[in-house]
Parts: sequence; structure tokens; C-alpha cells
Amino acid sequence: MSISRRAALKGFAAAAAATTTLAMPAIAQGVRKVSFTTSWIPEGANLFAYVARDKGFWKGVGLDVSVARGSGSGAAAQAVSAGTFDFGMAATPTVIVQAAKKLPITCIGQINYDALMGVGVLANSPIRSPKDLEGKKLGSTVSSGEYPFMPLYAEKAGFDLKKVEILQVDGKVRERTLVDKQVDAVSAFATSTVPSLAPLGTDVRFLLFSAVGIEFYGQSLTTQPGRLQQDRGLCEAFVQGAMEAIRFTMTNFDESIDIFLKANSEVALSSTGKDYARIGLGLTNLTNLVPEVKQNGFGWADTAKVATMTDLVMKYAAGEGAVRPDVGALFTNDFVGKLKLSAGDQAAAEKAAAPFRKYIGS
Repeated sequence: MSISRRAALKGFAAAAAATTTLAMPAIAQGVRKVSFTTSWIPEGANLFAYVARDKGFWKGVGLDVSVARGSGSGAAAQAVSAGTFDFGMAATPTVIVQAAKKLPITCIGQINYDALMGVGVLANSPIRSPKDLEGKKLGSTVSSGEYPFMPLYAEKAGFDLKKVEILQVDGKVRERTLVDKQVDAVSAFATSTVPSLAPLGTDVRFLLFSAVGIEFYGQSLTTQPGRLQQDRGLCEAFVQGAMEAIRFTMTNFDESIDIFLKANSEVALSSTGKDYARIGLGLTNLTNLVPEVKQNGFGWADTAKVATMTDLVMKYAAGEGAVRPDVGALFTNDFVGKLKLSAGDQAAAEKAAAPFRKYIGS
């Protein structure tokens, strides 16, 4: 089995689906059909969507949600902006880029709180700190979301990027170059690299951008700005069901994996599929054990952090002709913060997530 994220799931067939119901739907006029796209193929970061659908959290608020797998955050954001889907999810920095290009899109809730961008090395690598990258070979994919921020990472982490030999590699073989020791490290997302390699017996660890103060949120729920004005009840119901599912994945880890595997038989049939799902969800859940969630509730976005993220995206990634979006219009907390972790929930979530901390050094 190949070890890139694409190749790890290559050959997977269509997803299976099951539906259960909960009482007391929130939308009085009956069940409404809603379309939703993930930002990528079935994985830990979008596992909540299958739980929301098949455990009945969306059904419980009166929604019949179809879940389509995506082909990248940029494509997902564009599809939502065009109205191809009612709702979607996309990497938060990518949403900011698309908004800077004047696409009509808005974020209505955070799914997770650290994009887990960084530099991955083999577990036994002598590279223990960013400074150790000097004199080493770094494999990077120029189209990958973390790549534009490498100069910022070098500045914040205190090493000379000019002393790092950067080899441009295709994203499909990036992880292979690390395993084969053609490079000493790769720039990537931990949520992609770790679940692809660890189930195959190759342990890796990440030096995260967030460890040096570069804080990028992970994935956001998105919709068109016009929908906020025209159908706020629908937006509220959709976010409510999603946040219920995210809490469930954090406090009922094993059952969530079972639901996901049942919904995606192609993953279940893979020899490494279950571990792929477990590691991906474990890393995702770690990013939700943050002050935003603990203090303000699921989905809540810190406007100061969002403003800083936007400034960094504009400087390093937005490209020529981009216009800084209005952060107040791009992000809303109107539909979030209503659901929080109890003390018992938090303890359960911490326990379930603990085994995955080794991959990101936290």
C-alpha cells in the first residue's frame, strides 16, 4: 500500500450510508434536504460529518444531509461559493484566500483549531529543534498549504532557511521520500502525513508551526453569505447538528470510529484503514482541547486570532490582486458556543486523545 494520503486510500469504493433518527426536530416544517461537501476524502478531520449524519444529530434538528467527499479545500470553498453545495468545510487559511479573491463565502463555525502545519521527521531523527534543519534536506510540495509559510516559520523559530536544501517533490510521493531517507524532513500537515505513515509501521513526529506562535485554525464550516440573511434557522440547525457530532467524536471515540468505518466500507476493508481513521481522529480531537472550546463552547472563533491569521495569509499566501476580506463578515459566532464540554466530557476526551500526543510533541 502506498503511503501518501491519496495513495493510502487509492482504490476505495463509494461510501456506504446509514441513517438513524432522534426525536424533536428543530425545524418545524419537517425534514429538509441539505447538501454538504467535505474538503477531502474520508479521514479523521471530516469523520464528524458521517457521525452527524448516521448517528442522527442532523436528523434530530430536522435535516436530511447528504455528505459528498471533496478533492481539496480550495475546490470545496469554490463549490460552496458557487452554490453547488449548501454547506461545506475547508481549511481556514484557504477560506481566507478565497474570500480575498472575492468569492462569496463565510465561516459559521470552527471544526478544529490547529491546522497542524509543520515539519515532519522520522521518530528517531536527530532533528530535535527547528535549528537542526540547517544543513539538512527538506522535501516540500509548493502547492501544499503550509509551504508559503516556511519563511515565516524560519523567522519565528530562529533558523536560516537559506541553509536548508529544499527539494520540490510531488505531494503523492512526499512521504515516500522521507521514509526512503531521500530527505531529512518534509513540510506538510500532520493530519495528512501521520495517519498515512504510522499504520504502516513508520513513526513520525512533527515540529509544529503553532509551537512557535504561528496559529492557524484547522477547518471551518462554510456557506454563502446570502444564506445567513435568507435562512438563519437552517444555518443554526446545521451547525447545531455538526457540533453535537464533534462532541460525540471526542467523548465516544471508539463508537465514532465504528460509525465512520460502517459509512466508508472502502476504508474498513483496507488493512490499515482502521488505524488510519483512529490516528486521524485522535489528532483532530487534540486540536479541539483548546481554550476556545473549553471556555466558549464548540465552534467559537477568537476574532483576534482570526484577524492575525488573515494578516499572515494576505502577506504570504493570498497572491497578487487579493483584497483583505472583512473579518467581521467572513467569520460569525452567531450559531456557535451553545454546546460545551462538561467536566466528565473533558476528562473522557483528554483520555481518548492522550495516545496521539506523541506525534505532535504536545
